Amino acid sequence: MAALLCDGHVLLEGVPGIAKTLLVKALAEASGCSSKRIQFTVDLLPSDILGVTTYTPNKGFETIKGPIFANFIIADEINRSPPKTQSAMIEAMQEKQVTIAKETYPLPKPFFVMANNNPLETSGVYALPEAQVDRFLFKVLIGYPNSEQEVEIMENNITLRAFESFDIKPILSPEKILEMQRITKDIYIDEKIKKYIVKIINKTRKKDFEHGKYIDWGGSPRASIGVFIASKAWALMNGRNYVIPQDVKEVVHLVLRHRIILNYKARAEGIDSDKIIDEILNLVSI
Repeated sequence: MAALLCDGHVLLEGVPGIAKTLLVKALAEASGCSSKRIQFTVDLLPSDILGVTTYTPNKGFETIKGPIFANFIIADEINRSPPKTQSAMIEAMQEKQVTIAKETYPLPKPFFVMANNNPLETSGVYALPEAQVDRFLFKVLIGYPNSEQEVEIMENNITLRAFESFDIKPILSPEKILEMQRITKDIYIDEKIKKYIVKIINKTRKKDFEHGKYIDWGGSPRASIGVFIASKAWALMNGRNYVIPQDVKEVVHLVLRHRIILNYKARAEGIDSDKIIDEILNLVSI
């Protein structure tokens, strides 16, 4: 919800079978917007996503728009396709437009991509291009349910086959979402908190702390912008028209974990970006 308020996109990561697709589908239904699901496979082509221009004797050249032309895009197992196909999403996600046969077409507003991918250790997956990963505002990690939750899942048979039986009613509309996005931009954030955000991002670019040696590349200015707007959304969701430092701390892992590029030493020693972010938050004061 916070990403939607920010006009951003979300990348979900977790092993197969933990209802990533079900979660995304449920959110799409509740949004009240048009939605399309794109199943990424090894043979999926960019034109299968964006659309094509065809010629017929009766109509001449005609553009057939692809499934990307919807408010809410469910990109299922996005890293099952090779990088060329994955990169077809970059213009859409950043510019909210696509180019088909030299013609540029705007996408409907709001435009929201919620993608799920499998960990790289899973068979048959490709690493997402860094340029595309950076277009996702949040990266959300989904783990296994606890014992009580898994018992409930078994009892209710919560699977995609049972999805149609769910009574999910839309609670939003495109107009409401656009209005909420405008309100989010107007949330007040103090100069001290702005500088606090910049200090956090700058720390990811340095190697003057314990886990700094594991970083190849730190956060870009896009990361600063992401934490800035996400903090506003978090404040709004908590009933405030101003940002407090805790809002920054709540969103910084979501925004930064996929933007800190780690070296091979980090992977060998089991160090992930969340551990580095934790240390940075302990070191940086407002």
